[in-house]
Amino acid sequence: MLEGLKEIVWKANLDLVRFGLVTLTFGNASGRDRKSGLVAIKPSGVSYEKMEPSDIVLLDLSGKTVEGELRPSSDAPTHLELYRAFPEIGGIAHTHSECAAMFAQAGREIPCLGTTHADIFHGPVPVTRRLRRAEVLKEYEKNTGKVIAERFGKLNPREIPGVLVAGHGPFTWGETVAEAVENSLLLEKIARMALGTLLLQPSRGVFPAYLLEKHFRRKHGPDAYYGQKKGIKK
Repeated sequence: MLEGLKEIVWKANLDLVRFGLVTLTFGNASGRDRKSGLVAIKPSGVSYEKMEPSDIVLLDLSGKTVEGELRPSSDAPTHLELYRAFPEIGGIAHTHSECAAMFAQAGREIPCLGTTHADIFHGPVPVTRRLRRAEVLKEYEKNTGKVIAERFGKLNPREIPGVLVAGHGPFTWGETVAEAVENSLLLEKIARMALGTLLLQPSRGVFPAYLLEKHFRRKHGPDAYYGQKKGIKK
């Protein structure tokens, strides 16, 4: 069932390794089939080197395993909570990439300091509040998703395709799982650039709003002109 989606999700998880975003098995990616609503996700604790497309687990949005012999990622409840909260997204990636995790552990958002950031995120990369004791002791992973959704109460997940979970690490998303993984790579890149910028110039002010708007809208706005029109390949 959904062999194509499982293949795509398998490849996306391998890309997390290829991009240097995960250590050992500390990361996962999932994709959603919009027609059936089923979610394909990496199995828990399985090494990327040994994982096959057939190992990818299919879940419904309630968390019930529809297909697969292995246990799904322990972060599956977080993924499912995000799919419920953000129905427009089709893929999610989670890593513990170093620089993004540094900001998460510091409980600090990543400010927009330049055009690279502005090309991807329409504003700072937000950080959640820390989970409370009761939220950790019961349904920890599900509550992680709820805390992310809570943080996005007044934010647009299409314009801010990722978040830092305080004390934990980054989650990113996109229209597809491949886009979610790409956003993980880009998030780590801008986190590294922000860290270096703040070390060189701690008092550096935030990027001007007019430049942020220009760079984000030229790629993602209704009159976007960056790249080629859809259907045109070069």
